[in-house]
Amino acid sequence: MLFHYHFWTPYVEETENFYKENGFRVSLRIGKYNGEFQTFHPPLTWDDFRDKKVLFRIIEVRKGAVNITFGYGKKILFDHIGFLVSDEEKAKICENAEKMNWHVDESERRTFITTPYNFRIELQSNLDVVDSLKNETKIETMKVATKREGLERDLSTLFHKQMDHIVSEAGDAVTIKETVIKGLLSTDIVDPNGVRIFNRMQLSHKKKF
Repeated sequence: MLFHYHFWTPYVEETENFYKENGFRVSLRIGKYNGEFQTFHPPLTWDDFRDKKVLFRIIEVRKGAVNITFGYGKKILFDHIGFLVSDEEKAKICENAEKMNWHVDESERRTFITTPYNFRIELQSNLDVVDSLKNETKIETMKVATKREGLERDLSTLFHKQMDHIVSEAGDAVTIKETVIKGLLSTDIVDPNGVRIFNRMQLSHKKKF
């Protein structure tokens, strides 16, 4: 299940506020301050640390079965998407990745696969990364801009099944162009990093990707 995406961005506070306004909760903030990584989790707000110029490594927001993270970068940069999988599925996907000569970086907490499309894929089998699998809020489809063809084909090979919920289009920069997140408070909105977001109810009357 597609549950996650991550960006580096100079618009950290703006990105957090955007998702909060659409019903997400902030679950963690980790940033570098005075040369050390420290936590700035809620109930702390930006008024408590804005003047400290914290260099945020990661801020995580959650809603239902969606987990979105972002950290400070000098420019907007799409880093990875994430899938919730079983341990058995993860083992098979990693085996497929190695057959495709895609680098696999496994750790106890999560696994990353480096693709030739200039973004990574996270495999996550720990269900505590989302608030609820029963909640109706979830990522349904995603359009990714890439500089090369073949993403849909390669994802189907990697996961050994048809991946119709992810499509690609040619672009000058690798990024998420559009996504459908069912259960959002708004629709046809654009986050500070250029991701255009629809919810399912509204998009059902539009032409899908």
